[in-house]
Amino acid sequence: MRDDTYHAVTPIAARETCWLTPSIQKSHARSEVFGLNASMRPDYDVLPAAELALKLEQNRVLCAHATPVMETLHEQIVNTQNVIVLTDAEGLILHSIGDDDFLRRAEKVALRPGANWAEDRQGTNAIGTALAERSAIVVHGQQHYLAANRFLTCSSVPILDPYGDVIGVLDVSGDHRSYHEHTMALAKMSVQMIENHLFANTFRETLQIAFHGRPEFLGTLMEGIAAFTCDGRFLSANRSAQFQLGLPLAGLRAHTLSSLFGLTSAQLMDRVRTHRDRHLSLNLSNGAVVCAHVQFRRTALADDSTVPPARAETPPAQRGEQSAASANSLSRLSYLHTGDPQVAAVIAKVRKVIGKNIPILITGETGTGKELLAQAIHNDSPRRAAPFVAVNCASIPETLIESELFGYEEGAFTGARRKGAVGKLLQADGGTLFLDEIGDMPYPLQVRLLRVLQERLVNPLGSAKSIPVDVSIICATHRDLRAMIAQNRFREDLYYRLNGLVVKLPPLRERTDLSAVIQKMLHCASVENAGGQPLSVADEVMKLFEQCAWPGNFRQLGNLLRTAAVMVDADGEIRREHLPDDFFDDLRAVGSTTTRAADAPPLPCGRLHDVATSVIAHAVAQHGGNVSAAARTLGISRNTIYRKLPAQGANNSEDAA
Repeated sequence: MRDDTYHAVTPIAARETCWLTPSIQKSHARSEVFGLNASMRPDYDVLPAAELALKLEQNRVLCAHATPVMETLHEQIVNTQNVIVLTDAEGLILHSIGDDDFLRRAEKVALRPGANWAEDRQGTNAIGTALAERSAIVVHGQQHYLAANRFLTCSSVPILDPYGDVIGVLDVSGDHRSYHEHTMALAKMSVQMIENHLFANTFRETLQIAFHGRPEFLGTLMEGIAAFTCDGRFLSANRSAQFQLGLPLAGLRAHTLSSLFGLTSAQLMDRVRTHRDRHLSLNLSNGAVVCAHVQFRRTALADDSTVPPARAETPPAQRGEQSAASANSLSRLSYLHTGDPQVAAVIAKVRKVIGKNIPILITGETGTGKELLAQAIHNDSPRRAAPFVAVNCASIPETLIESELFGYEEGAFTGARRKGAVGKLLQADGGTLFLDEIGDMPYPLQVRLLRVLQERLVNPLGSAKSIPVDVSIICATHRDLRAMIAQNRFREDLYYRLNGLVVKLPPLRERTDLSAVIQKMLHCASVENAGGQPLSVADEVMKLFEQCAWPGNFRQLGNLLRTAAVMVDADGEIRREHLPDDFFDDLRAVGSTTTRAADAPPLPCGRLHDVATSVIAHAVAQHGGNVSAAARTLGISRNTIYRKLPAQGANNSEDAA
């Protein structure tokens, strides 16, 4: 409850007043244990741009679902001198929006992306204390432990993933003199929206029951949602469902569909068939009667570890609903099966080794979906409830990658953060570590990684102790590791430790499921950029897509569709005028190559890499030899251009400038 006299209390006396709630008192005690002093300068420790970009990549699904909700919330509280902040599970700010005047003031106390507001750094504050207490909390001016933060009043709500784990915090911070009591209610509603979006995407292919005691609340934030397997095994439930069922998530995991709703999945299916409007009356185990809406997708509910997806029975509209965005970190292998026989063969092989402690090496060109496959493997494995930690060995500077992987103790090197840092290997303990672009890992570091894989022990930099670690390793690369071994650029012993199963993802130009892939991406683009408006592709444009060599693979196609989704007219159809000019440049490059080879036999699908090379060469020439600019245009990495056009590697001064 708000006390309007709090800001007049002196910092010392404030700690003794009754308006310090038990949670705040415990937080102040923790702050003292952390060695903080109320008058000290805060340790903002803002991440460099490269490290922040890595954090954003790791939390991209959270950001994708939270950002639109934050923008809606901002519209509701605009001109109230507030800033809305999204953090990860460690208190690191990922995104912030707010009133311009207050944003400038907030940046002085590092309420901006890259700053960390964990309690051990900032003392008592809404973000850090909400994470520590795992509950929503308001911290008013003088309740902040550090004097530098006492001009703020902050309302923070933890964001839970569909399995009940904290994955971030939504915070609204503003001048303590303009605090409104409804701010916390708005923050809680916003978090509920984010969590429901995450829940719906996670359990898209399951039996879902949306229910409420009052039918008018179905389809609103107040509805409870519970997910089950086809045989009635409980998977998860959102916060509203937990409240209505009278049990926390941990307690619900011991239940089934039958024990919670009093009927089996077969009986529920029969009732759905007899109710055309699909609104049912169900009895909860606590005696309450609720109105329910049931989604029951027969083919998707098959145990896909033993039964291959029945693609012919799945209506195209449902296939289109499977979002490429959710596949990034919430997918399963069945989502990636869109009809291409090469991909089907990869999935069949992978399914046979899941859970058997066999490392997997995924190869393929840049942009072919290697991380998507790795995430799906994790989500189908017995480790699915544990972390999936992705590390791009090519995007981290060579001087940082060792500390990023293994962590470090305080004072391990110049510039090390106070209290050190936990490395990716330990973050992934119990789960899966995905090492993308493993071919770009520095040679000396390969020795340390090999030792960890052999001994299952991690030694953080600057530490003499070894910490046991249990991780499943999935690696990916676009490089020829055998050729690198011959050149002494990759360790042979590490290669044979990593390649338990090697699978290769085909480039987009060699796949036979382009139409199905585009349907998935269109749904994603619709959700992210077109306000949910249904999108389609004109027949003429689809023919152009089929002619394109797609040197940037899914990354290039995805960028094109997202841009087109913003430009479409009211009918939602993507036509020629909605496509970027450089797409037609690519087509002309393909056309000129085809004309020059008109007298030659037609190229088989596998030889289309020659066309891709031609497109890349054309793009580099268009940009005057600037490889970085050409890579951005094509949606591919510079390494891909150097690999396709080796001569460019000797003349890349524009990248070094």
